[in-house]
Amino acid sequence: MINQTTKDKIQILHGQYLNLAKGNESILKEITLAEIPELVYNSNAIENSTLSLEDTEKILAGGSIDRKVNVREVYEAKNLANITESLLEKNFSLLHIKHILSFHKTLLTNIDDNISGRFRVGKEWVRVGNHLGANPQFVPTLMQELVDNYNQNKISYFLDAVAHFHAEFETIHPFVDGNGRMGRVLINLQLINLGLPPIIIQNKSKHTEYYPLFTQYQSTLKFGGFTELFALLLQESMHKRISILESKKIIPLALWASQKGVKPNIAANKAKRQTIPAFRMREKWMIAEEFTLSQ
Repeated sequence: MINQTTKDKIQILHGQYLNLAKGNESILKEITLAEIPELVYNSNAIENSTLSLEDTEKILAGGSIDRKVNVREVYEAKNLANITESLLEKNFSLLHIKHILSFHKTLLTNIDDNISGRFRVGKEWVRVGNHLGANPQFVPTLMQELVDNYNQNKISYFLDAVAHFHAEFETIHPFVDGNGRMGRVLINLQLINLGLPPIIIQNKSKHTEYYPLFTQYQSTLKFGGFTELFALLLQESMHKRISILESKKIIPLALWASQKGVKPNIAANKAKRQTIPAFRMREKWMIAEEFTLSQ
């Protein structure tokens, strides 16, 4: 769980973000569209896709890459990008099973139409490491209960609700394939529905910051670690948008640190903890040049 100080900080940032959004809706959309390759790359890489960020950018721009890759990975990139872009175009209001199934159908288009757009049935058990997904017989009921509980605001703080949903969704593992990517799509659908920007869960830190949280949840049902992770990533996402809209120049964090006389490791730690308004662009930490620690 996160403390009240962090909740207050997120609330203040959200207010700032909403104020800046007025009249700037089109540029905020462009910022999100521009980061779709990063989001797609990271989400697919978490599932062990071999595509690099550069490969993903080329594929989504309609280009070709210089090496032979699995056709499935190309469709995974294109399909996930299409889903992410659709989140910005439609008003999904309440979360609904039909939306989840529709997204999944898009996700597996041209990959495996036999299992796309439906939950697991019959003897379609799935295992991830030492975790066995829910009994297929009960998956539809478990998913409907999960969606209903989320829509009924049974968990008061919004990030706790999103965190619990994600932990439970991945524990159920409702699909034969695509559960991880779908789970991360739904995080961003939930945030966008709340008037917040999407977040990017980083592939580089999946073994230290992301995967261990599932093991913890499955053995304790404690999801506070997800709340903490999402809180950091959400602050980063809002800092990025606020900085782009308000700042004269965005520069690499390392350059900012040298200009301000801050040790690089200290600047990096502050960025990771979001005690400075730094954010990642193409996997590099950036910050507004004019920001000073006295602010």
